[in-house]
Amino acid sequence: MTYINPEPMTQDNTALILVDHQVGLMTGVRDYPVAELKHNVVGLAKAAKALGLPIVTTTTSAETLWGPAFPELVEALPDNAFIDRTSVNAWDDPRVAAAIEATGKLNLIFAGVSLEVCAAFPAMTAQRKGYNAYVAMDASGTFSQTKRETGLLRLSQAGVVVADGASLMVEILADNARPVAGEVYSALDMDWAMLVGQVRASAVPADKAA
Repeated sequence: MTYINPEPMTQDNTALILVDHQVGLMTGVRDYPVAELKHNVVGLAKAAKALGLPIVTTTTSAETLWGPAFPELVEALPDNAFIDRTSVNAWDDPRVAAAIEATGKLNLIFAGVSLEVCAAFPAMTAQRKGYNAYVAMDASGTFSQTKRETGLLRLSQAGVVVADGASLMVEILADNARPVAGEVYSALDMDWAMLVGQVRASAVPADKAA
């Protein structure tokens, strides 16, 4: 199956959905270094926020099973309410579905723990419903390498685009001369983000620089 995205991602047509980055689930991640995973999730959230993307956040049975979202993510998104649900597929909860649909965005980026369930199930649902679904693989973790590999295969078979979160954010940024570029690169914690300021400065016409 060949997937063709009919509309490029921009900040006007894209939303981010973060599913179940919870303390209890994060401690079970075995396919990705947990510290790196947390770093990537927070970076993705901050970059999306800098770009003005709608962000939907959700947890599963936070008080009885998997605990709250991990503190660094909560701190990065202080204005976000985490929708707590019991359904396995986040999209099956009417409140989550309504929140996603209310963004009005065609392109949906998903990330979650676990990858093959929490990220994959709503992403595949979105794809079936006519959205362009993406999964940020480096902001999604799971409990074995086998689960990661089979989850990736299933996503690909369903036509969901898989990528790393930073690449998706940079695609949406589109122009390194934009004022928000430095904030986006800083959120993604790229060591060479300081170069963005130089690019922006060099893009200013000489008669405007004075």
